[in-house]
This record gives sequence, C-alpha cells and structure tokens, in this order.
Amino acid sequence: MLREKRLADARDDYAWETDPELAQLDAAPILDITFPQFLSEYASQLRHFPLTSRRFAVDTLDGKHIGNCSYHNISETNGEAELGIMIGNRDYWDKGYGTDAVTTLVNYVFRQTDLNRIYLKTLESNTRAQKCFQKCGFTPYEHLAKDGYSFVLMETYRNQWQE
Repeated sequence: MLREKRLADARDDYAWETDPELAQLDAAPILDITFPQFLSEYASQLRHFPLTSRRFAVDTLDGKHIGNCSYHNISETNGEAELGIMIGNRDYWDKGYGTDAVTTLVNYVFRQTDLNRIYLKTLESNTRAQKCFQKCGFTPYEHLAKDGYSFVLMETYRNQWQE
C-alpha cells in the first residue's frame, strides 16, 4: 500500500539511509549526519518538496512502514519521470511488496498525470530488482557506467502498460 510520506517515517528512513548494504544496493553514499540533523532536513523536505518529485511510503496492509518509492526528475516537457523504490525492511524482501509497490505507483502515475514514459536505473548486479521490474512491465533499453557503478536502464510506456 502506498501513502503520503509523514514525519513519523523519519526514524525508519534514517536507519535505511545509514545501512551500508542498502546504500550499496542503491548505489548511494551512506548518510553521515546525526538523526537530529536528518530530522530537521526531513521536516523541511516534507513541507517544501520540489514539484519535480513525489515520494510515497510503502506500508503493509496492517500499516507497517517497510519502504519508500517515488517518481522524480519529472519532465512535463518530455512526458517522463524516473521511478525509484527501496524496501528497507529486510523481513519483507522477496515477498512481492516491491512488485506491488511498483505496479501501484506506475498505475498512479499513468492515471493521475499526462506522463507517457517511466524509466529507472538499477545496478547490473541487482538481478532481484531487475526481475521485479520486468515482472512489472519494464524492459531494459541500455547499460550505463557512472561513478564506478554499472547500471541497467529500464522503461515502460503508457501505451504498453497493463494494469
């Protein structure tokens, strides 16, 4: 289940952004600020989130926050946006939550916006994520080497999308 982000998500998000394994899977640096600093920035972002991005929490049906997903780099001009997802709580890996969140988010984007293309990048070594994205209708279209990482670029289009 997807819902709007809220301040109560900050502790989980901080734990996930300071986790070395999750940072490696996300090809991101490990967060190196204190929780009070993070909380202050987090609260500011919730109040003033850029128009080129939408972030959502991923919850279980019983309301447990287990991850996040977003569409960002929104370009109305090009009719596209980039998708991102992380199931931060390892207890919920390989149980279909990622697939459900991606499908729900893509449905939302294609129903609520005029965007025609959603793209993403995932580490070439993250075959679990690639299988999830392919199951959700994304197809690989290119490889990218950036900042010492190798990525697979994937995309889906409104006219190809099957709910």
